[in-house]
Amino acid sequence: MARQQPFWLGGASASMAACFTHPLDRTKYCMQVLSSKQPMLKALHTFAVRDGIRSLWSGLSASILRQTTYSTARFALYDVLARNIQRRNGGKLSTGSTIACAGVAGGLAGMIGNPTEVVLVRMCADGVKEPTQRYLYPNAIRGLIRIGREEGLKTFTKGLGPNVVRSILMNVSQIAVYTSAKRQLLSNKILKLSDGVPVHIAASLAAGTVATTVCAPADVLKSRLQSATSASGEAPGLAKIFVTSLKNEGPGFLMKGWTPAWLRLAPNTILMFLFMEQLQRLVSAKTL
Repeated sequence: MARQQPFWLGGASASMAACFTHPLDRTKYCMQVLSSKQPMLKALHTFAVRDGIRSLWSGLSASILRQTTYSTARFALYDVLARNIQRRNGGKLSTGSTIACAGVAGGLAGMIGNPTEVVLVRMCADGVKEPTQRYLYPNAIRGLIRIGREEGLKTFTKGLGPNVVRSILMNVSQIAVYTSAKRQLLSNKILKLSDGVPVHIAASLAAGTVATTVCAPADVLKSRLQSATSASGEAPGLAKIFVTSLKNEGPGFLMKGWTPAWLRLAPNTILMFLFMEQLQRLVSAKTL
């Protein structure tokens, strides 16, 4: 049975990766909120020219805060659940058990991280909204405080359903696919690969691609629900957003932003698992 991971390992790795991929993450949220069909790279270039290079990292504090809650929870809970099953099964963890543990951990983490997700979507989407509709949170902590004071704690549950579904799908597709792909690569007698960076990159690339495709519909609905506003101050519900989007844009809207999502999630997944593997080795070396 593998050595137990520190509870902070997943959150630290994901936060480090987010610092590199946040501009793409921000662009993804903006494209999901917008109804235009502007290409991702053109949108990224437009934001940079119009608002400056630094604007691409606006909302970074919310991204890091989200990873320190959501990713810490999903990886730590998965590790606890997986190790309990391994103890009962003599150190073995089947593919089905891996999926089940990842799904449960992802769902719980989605609930834990939803408040920071609301702030993150709002801070990222501010750049494509009319000045009168912008939230203008100076940082993620101030954003959480303002939401609690001005809109009530119920707002932190906004988009909870789609976010939990997305979190389950994300955790299963990332962890299960990465674990399976890594196992397959290492056991391949023709390739004869060692447990190193090339294997980690290949396995995480597969995980990022699968995760992007599986999570796209829930991700789009979650982002639109969390950033929705109306003239009366009451945001439309999930059903209304789905019907309106389907009517105006067709079923393809569920995959809107797939390219920027993949361009963000693929390198993010690669960096996250690379950082995680290296941090795990450092921790293991210190405990020897």
